[in-house]
Amino acid sequence: MKRMIGGLIVSVGVAMAGAVNQPVRAAEKASLLLNWYLGGLHTPFYLGVANGCYARENVELAIEEGRGSVRAVQVVAAKGATFGMSDAGSLMLGVAKGAPLKAVMSLLNTSGFAIIALEKSGIRSVRDLHGKKLAVTPGDALTQLFPAVVKANGLDASRIELVFMDPPAKVPATLEGRTDALLGGIDDQFFLIEQRGHRAVGLRFADLGVNTVGMTIHTHEDVIRDRPDLVRRFVAGTVCAWRAAKADPDAAVAAALKVKPDLDRESTRKQLLVDLDLVESPASRGKGIGFAAAEDWERTKELLVQYRDLQTDRPAMSFVTNEFLPR
Repeated sequence: MKRMIGGLIVSVGVAMAGAVNQPVRAAEKASLLLNWYLGGLHTPFYLGVANGCYARENVELAIEEGRGSVRAVQVVAAKGATFGMSDAGSLMLGVAKGAPLKAVMSLLNTSGFAIIALEKSGIRSVRDLHGKKLAVTPGDALTQLFPAVVKANGLDASRIELVFMDPPAKVPATLEGRTDALLGGIDDQFFLIEQRGHRAVGLRFADLGVNTVGMTIHTHEDVIRDRPDLVRRFVAGTVCAWRAAKADPDAAVAAALKVKPDLDRESTRKQLLVDLDLVESPASRGKGIGFAAAEDWERTKELLVQYRDLQTDRPAMSFVTNEFLPR
């Protein structure tokens, strides 16, 4: 018995010595360019860095604030960041014009585009827009898709006055009564209005018959070809991070506040809760975080062709892949 125990100790010692002598693999560096300034939508990524979701996948992730989905497409196409965050429309339009990108996660499968009004405006349904002024930004995705909302709901476009202005001016215009409502994000302008002491009403495009895939995570085709294992590990880390944020939204907000202390905690938390509700669509429900449903992408492509001048012969699912999602 003593010999057996002694032999076991020696064996374990040899094994441990071998483990110590093996080189530790350094974490692989990667960067993620967000679609916009840090807000509730982005808090899961910061939680994933803080709680080790990415580290466990051997990924050292650097997160950069963005300046719009189109810019994220351009920067990642130029290999200025490893991964980018853009809405599906911006991604598909960019790829159709030659950007060598593909989405590796379909992160928000229900659109957050919405008609947002003050509760006191009396706007409760989309038909209440008749005779009202609507703040819009020329050329942006919301304004281009609004005719689809008009058509889907049998509205008379001539009875809705569109007031064109820059994005930052839409909330003040509505608060000051110069417009009755605005086109914006259910996780963005809605809470900007409520932050300023007013009750808001949000009518989501998705509930009005015009759903498009929302936010995606994309990367360069060269990264997919040359570093597929990095893509797989990054996606796994992101799924882990979003699951953790869903389980504990306060932890996600706290992780973001450590990076940007001037964030409004409660507003950021409310934004995150809205975004967590946009992860799934009826077609993707139960398929897991990041899953791209063909039905959603086909519908998005059809709307882009009809209303946003998307010119492509590519199948809708050629813009995205599910191959890197955890099984």
